Amino acid sequence: MRGIAYTHDPATLRRLERLTAVNAALEVDLTGQVNAETVAGRHVGAVGGQVDFVRAAMASPGGRAVITLPSTARGGTISRIVPRLGDGVVTTSRADADVVVTEHGVADLRGMALSERARRLTAIADPAHREGLERHVAEHGLR
Repeated sequence: MRGIAYTHDPATLRRLERLTAVNAALEVDLTGQVNAETVAGRHVGAVGGQVDFVRAAMASPGGRAVITLPSTARGGTISRIVPRLGDGVVTTSRADADVVVTEHGVADLRGMALSERARRLTAIADPAHREGLERHVAEHGLR
């Protein structure tokens, strides 16, 4: 047993080859920013280690940082791939975004321009919400 000063230490974690960090999210915006803390202004997550593990995996030789989430909430009525994070809370920044996974596929964001990130994230959103996301991208110059 070790404390988090060791288990979450980026220097310790990045020494692991092919470290794959898998973290959950509540929503991801079209640029790759991740909110894993709040919904409608209410904190539902706690202080965790998402950023520690994401950054360590990215620094690990052959490592990957995977963010997972269902594409919708409330019975499909709310998209969890969103134009902008609802509460403005950024748990993991777009600069640290690597791979996002929903039940509709995988969006590999590493090294991608904002327009390509938006295209890839829209492609893994729920089909019922894709048109609205595409419209947002066209209206806000992400293409």
